[in-house]
Amino acid sequence: MNPIVKYFNGEKAESYIFILIGVIACAMALYFFFALKTSFWKGVAIPFIIVALLEFIVGYTIVTRSSKDIIRVQTYITNEPQKIQIDEIPRMEKVLSNFVIYRYLEIALIILGIVLMYSSINDTFWRGIGLGLFIQASIVLSLDFFAERRGHIYVEYLKELVEKI
Repeated sequence: MNPIVKYFNGEKAESYIFILIGVIACAMALYFFFALKTSFWKGVAIPFIIVALLEFIVGYTIVTRSSKDIIRVQTYITNEPQKIQIDEIPRMEKVLSNFVIYRYLEIALIILGIVLMYSSINDTFWRGIGLGLFIQASIVLSLDFFAERRGHIYVEYLKELVEKI
């Protein structure tokens, strides 16, 4: 399979997973908030709903953009190969550097979640927020790991391509 198509289709597939997780987390948050109704579960619901909305928005944006990105990069290769070096590689390097920032933020949220979970013996609102943060940040960190790995492979392909041109 064409490495460009493979990269963007992988991005798209993972984005569908992001959307699915966002929808499930949103449904769970509504259930926690309106059915379980304890302060602990209301606490869990808050990070679930906030991160679920982010997962849905990011996932939807990437899904709608991926097909256009395939066409854009293939057009670069066919008509303007210098744009790979000038535009696409720097764009991807910025994406990859953003993953480092996201990783540290997600790890910080996981640690904050753990601190909040163990800051109280009782099932309090803040303990619920801690559990919600821990779960959601762990999921996003896991998915971002695969996205970053796929991005590095794609950048290496682009650099090899530029050397051949």
